[in-house]
Amino acid sequence: MYVIVAGGGKVGANVTRSLLEMGHEVTLIEQRAERFARLEQEFGPIVVRGDATEINVLELAGIARPPELLLSVTGDDEDNLVISQIGREKYGVGKVIARVNDPRNQPHFDLLDIPMTVCPTSSILGLVEHEIPEHGLVRLLELQREGLEIVEAQIESNSPVAGNRAGGLSLPDGARLISVFRHGRTELVEPGTVIRPGDQLLAVVANGSAQQLRSVLLGAAKS
Repeated sequence: MYVIVAGGGKVGANVTRSLLEMGHEVTLIEQRAERFARLEQEFGPIVVRGDATEINVLELAGIARPPELLLSVTGDDEDNLVISQIGREKYGVGKVIARVNDPRNQPHFDLLDIPMTVCPTSSILGLVEHEIPEHGLVRLLELQREGLEIVEAQIESNSPVAGNRAGGLSLPDGARLISVFRHGRTELVEPGTVIRPGDQLLAVVANGSAQQLRSVLLGAAKS
């Protein structure tokens, strides 16, 4: 697989190193002279110096082939947005993954239909919520292209669904219970599965319906 990585910071360098170890063909683009020299010393001629938002630099990196995957992982969200948009719209790159440094910028990526994004800040906050849930429901993963979210709910003794069978629950449209983690084991949820206090439920739900699912499983949120 041919991959172009835009941005030679820690993320870009580590991703490039891992991709090369897996046997993929990679071109890495880096603008800063000092960083470029260090990367070129490690990776050799696969490193291209220049601004990846400029078309001539992207073409020098081989975007016209086009690559099977374009990774835009610079430290600037505006640059990542531009690079991703150029790759998709001008060169028809089928798979683009963009780094979102500030979660407040995620709507801009959504607006331009860039479905595969990675936000380290949101990922860390998700882990925090997982360890210290405030409202009992944690968003684990958003599948933007499919319009779905994967969420986890911790069932307590006062949950309205405790003691009920999964098949009898009135879930929001498109929502499905996937699995339950209890007593150190994970089991698939069947219609006859009885929901018990202490269960950790994994569910898939349509975007925008997570709070409806929360109300069904855990009751109204306390103000």
